Amino acid sequence: MTTTSQHTARMELTVGQVAERFGVTVRTLHHYDAVGLVVPSARTHAGYRLYTDADLARLATVVTYRRLDLPLDEVQDLLDGDGTAEEHLRRRRAVVVSRLGELTELVAAIDRALEREMNDRPATTEDLEELFGDGFGEEYTAEAEERWGDTDAWTQSRERTGRYTKADWAEVKAEAEAVDAGLVAALASGEPPTSERAMDAAEAHRMHIHTRFYDVDAAFHRALADMYVADPRFTRTYEDRAPGLAQ
Repeated sequence: MTTTSQHTARMELTVGQVAERFGVTVRTLHHYDAVGLVVPSARTHAGYRLYTDADLARLATVVTYRRLDLPLDEVQDLLDGDGTAEEHLRRRRAVVVSRLGELTELVAAIDRALEREMNDRPATTEDLEELFGDGFGEEYTAEAEERWGDTDAWTQSRERTGRYTKADWAEVKAEAEAVDAGLVAALASGEPPTSERAMDAAEAHRMHIHTRFYDVDAAFHRALADMYVADPRFTRTYEDRAPGLAQ
């Protein structure tokens, strides 16, 4: 309510009005009243608390210091003249700076945990596209499933790779590139396919598939090689690395 005289206009607000204006709860205002921090100076005829202009100014100071995380006892000391505002604020600043260090460490710990969590999850389609670029295409996966989906090798490969994280696939990619480099080097050496160097390169190729995807023995590996030569897409993949490599 607002009361007016000929000389002055004095604002008097109820607890609810003050709570809404200052963004605090009615319970908080009751607590401040109970501990003597901000006590409403006026009352209605029915006995309800009313805050005067002076009460509101005092409350504004309390709210400001509380938002700076100053404890209520220090706020009380400030209002009662025990120590200067500068002294209290410098102490509070030291506490806040200390907490900033703790929070920085906490954020770093959360980031590490989040990184572990993300690294432990299976790779997404977006992850694979990022790693392999044009070398990855869902249409190839669909075609492969249609052709070999009922084979043991397909089932085994899906079980293994379904658990691979992005980091796992990065390792697979690096290994495949190393295997291909070995094949190219063997071809460039001019030694025959039956040479030790060429056979070692072929065995590395077989072991890469055997370890990362599905079980491959020597006979199965030879069948895969025949398919690579028969399918122009596979042939082009190897020919792009070095002419004559597919053969």
